[in-house]
Amino acid sequence: MNICGYYPESINEGEGLRASIFISGCRHRCPGCFSPATWNFKYGELFTEERQAEIILDIKNNPLLSGVSILGGDPFFSAEEVNDFIDLLRQEAGPVPIWIYTGYTFEELLAMPGTPEFGLLERCDVLVDGRFIKNLRDPSLLYRGSSNQRIIRISESLAAQKVIDWEPLYSF
Repeated sequence: MNICGYYPESINEGEGLRASIFISGCRHRCPGCFSPATWNFKYGELFTEERQAEIILDIKNNPLLSGVSILGGDPFFSAEEVNDFIDLLRQEAGPVPIWIYTGYTFEELLAMPGTPEFGLLERCDVLVDGRFIKNLRDPSLLYRGSSNQRIIRISESLAAQKVIDWEPLYSF
């Protein structure tokens, strides 16, 4: 698996100060995507054990972080590898809240029980779901690009078997 970006501190991909990791590869190929270069699974750098350890150490040693955001590309196309990284991250850094972005909808992921994709959903806390739709683009939206995309509290939604929207903790 390759990553095509890593920001040790960002406020753009979720609430609070977050480390953001961009996973290479996406088959959704949404027209109007802000970063079509990330569709290529070979784009960026190989996510080696050494690179993973560096990033985990960054996260572990930054007391200002609110959590980690994983996006891409689409991390659900590399679900097994991302699951392994999250497990290692939490083993080394403790209970890190994770936001994850995907072009899949919550309902599509919910229909995949027993798969690595469903396992990835279960490992994360907040899901930003849905393909980017150019005609629904709205730059005023918080943490997403088009108005069809939702921000979902995963564990509560899995328990209820329906979407429970995330609400911001902070307002400005």
